[in-house]
Amino acid sequence: MFKGSFVALITPFSNGAINEEAFQSFVEWQVQEGTNGLVPCGTTGESPTLNHAEHKRVTELCIEVTAGRVPVLAGAGSNSTSEAVDLAKHAESAGANGVLVVAPYYNKPTQAGLYAHYKAVNDAVGIPIIIYNIPGRSVVNINLDTMKRLAELPNIAGVKDATSDLALPIHYRREIGPDFCQMSGEDATAIPYLAAGGHGCISVTANIAPAKCAAQHAAWAAGDVAGAMAVQDQLIAVHASMFCESSPGPVKYAAQLMGLCSAEMRLPMVDITDSSKARVEAALRDAGLLG
Repeated sequence: MFKGSFVALITPFSNGAINEEAFQSFVEWQVQEGTNGLVPCGTTGESPTLNHAEHKRVTELCIEVTAGRVPVLAGAGSNSTSEAVDLAKHAESAGANGVLVVAPYYNKPTQAGLYAHYKAVNDAVGIPIIIYNIPGRSVVNINLDTMKRLAELPNIAGVKDATSDLALPIHYRREIGPDFCQMSGEDATAIPYLAAGGHGCISVTANIAPAKCAAQHAAWAAGDVAGAMAVQDQLIAVHASMFCESSPGPVKYAAQLMGLCSAEMRLPMVDITDSSKARVEAALRDAGLLG
């Protein structure tokens, strides 16, 4: 089962191209800092602006440098089922430990369409599939009955839940069972999500605070609730600042401030405003992430 602090990796760019050296150096740093798992090619990695060859290359680069030390849960989502199947099959062949598949965005499928989409991916691969339910970006919500049906498929292993509904982990555990992997998609509620029955978080903040995020989950797993909450308190302003504008703008700026990579993004993403930059920097300093 996937658990603990997973990072939704940013994708460094240089003059419009993927900076492969910077990306692999960043992945190595994440492993050294104690991150429990890596998620390349998600929204934070600007997957909507990666062409298929770039998407597959980033997945391969991540798997190569990770070398089996921590799990790689490769982003393989698309609003075209055939594309999602192709990306999932590639991730499996490249050596990913699982795939993260977002609910199809923009075309607004029904619950029957959502089931058919995920079943097609399930039938195409033999590795675990984590469903990414994020109505705020994809518009559609995967309801409990559909999630229960999907969980009966052999490769559907769990959910990345970005619904903001902290009752859902309880319902999933009761209706589907404790082995259904539940990963929060929201940093600010990671501890409450664990308390409700979750197993971990796929984090934006972990890009810039991997050791602290991992320590938070380790403390919780050890029964040190006070320790986990202490880290939560340290990072809460950082979590908020990471979404002061559309992600990954703030986290990429933070990474640049920390000397990890350039803040460069691809259109339609643009540099965050000066006021947002000031907020991000202040949050990093407050958390001890900048000297």
